[in-house]
Amino acid sequence: MSTTRPPATYSRKDIADAILSRLDSSTVEELRNQFASNPVIQWFAVDDLLPVDMAHTIRRSFPQPGDMRERKTLREHKHVAAQMDRHDAQGEEALFAFQEPQVLAVVAQITGLRSLTPDPALYAGGLSLMTRGHFLNPHLDNSHNNDRTLYRALNLLYYASPDWTEDSGGHLELWPAGVRGTPITVHSAFNRLVVMTTGPQSWHSVCAVRSDQARCCVSNYYFSPDPIGGKDYFRVTSFRGRPEQPLRDLMLRVDGTLRQAVRKIRPKGLVQTTHIYRRPDGRDR
Repeated sequence: MSTTRPPATYSRKDIADAILSRLDSSTVEELRNQFASNPVIQWFAVDDLLPVDMAHTIRRSFPQPGDMRERKTLREHKHVAAQMDRHDAQGEEALFAFQEPQVLAVVAQITGLRSLTPDPALYAGGLSLMTRGHFLNPHLDNSHNNDRTLYRALNLLYYASPDWTEDSGGHLELWPAGVRGTPITVHSAFNRLVVMTTGPQSWHSVCAVRSDQARCCVSNYYFSPDPIGGKDYFRVTSFRGRPEQPLRDLMLRVDGTLRQAVRKIRPKGLVQTTHIYRRPDGRDR
């Protein structure tokens, strides 16, 4: 962590302790039932995850859009940050609170998934910020970590935008029947944690933001040596058009097929990504 940054108000242990306090034994049982009741895309949501002051402090730590990397394609439009030593230390502490061993253990208890491991490199994780008109088209996440040694198993999304309403847009959409079905909308409510599986059928998206406020999300992935569903598979992140976007759907399917072909012929670990936390001190956490 850079020594030029002021220290965070709340450490990752402070935040992890607050998460664990919220996820008491009765809540764990309720969330286990919620997770198991969604057979295609298993997921659960926890409201009021953190004390309010802590949640607002995390929101204030988000970088300005101009200090983040903008992704603007037919697939998505958003700002992202993973090189956390360039930003407020509080954002880094919030991210890595979800990677503390005790937090990982309680998530494993809820989901029943074993051998979970966090992602200190923040491969496709980190902070994301979306403003009016930004979106994320329906997609399946990349199946593996960067060197293809582990399967992506869970996505943890913590929403940090105060006063975010149904009319604000920018909500998570789950497509258990595929992109020609009807999505389940999970509101990106302030101080809500959503945890979902990232398996071969986990189609999800973010509908267009309709607010002038920023939609802020702290995103983590957990990996596993075992694939979701039990069958070996490999896939790049694969996007589709929404039901009302037939031309975009065709273009994105072609794009996905080409990117999949390129990744299959390259040796493992040789595909470089800019969305990864490269620490100057060489530490892995």
